[in-house]
Amino acid sequence: MFEGIRILLVEDNEINCEMLARRLTRAGLSVITAADGQQALQMMASEQPALVLMDMNLPVLDGWSACRQARLDAHLKDIPIIALTAHAMETDRKSALAAGCDDYATKPIDFPELMAKIQRLLPA
Repeated sequence: MFEGIRILLVEDNEINCEMLARRLTRAGLSVITAADGQQALQMMASEQPALVLMDMNLPVLDGWSACRQARLDAHLKDIPIIALTAHAMETDRKSALAAGCDDYATKPIDFPELMAKIQRLLPA
């Protein structure tokens, strides 16, 4: 179902990154990773992933700023972004969407729900 689809996972916590990348890979996705928002923007430009899973609390450049910058770049603006955050308030969801995210998932990640969001946002 997801064979050959490359996504970018942006997560600064190494354990969380490895665990989620492993699950996504088992689901058939090809996963590349970045540890901060600046690296995420560079990898979005060079790798053109089908979708980005973006932690919002990142070093160097936070996820909120990275999303806003991606939406201003003609080469990146159409790449779907799902915010990943421990902030679970409705205002946090609205902030993520206002920053340019296409959807929002709270930590700890509900994996089946995340996969449904990924499937919905991937190009047909």
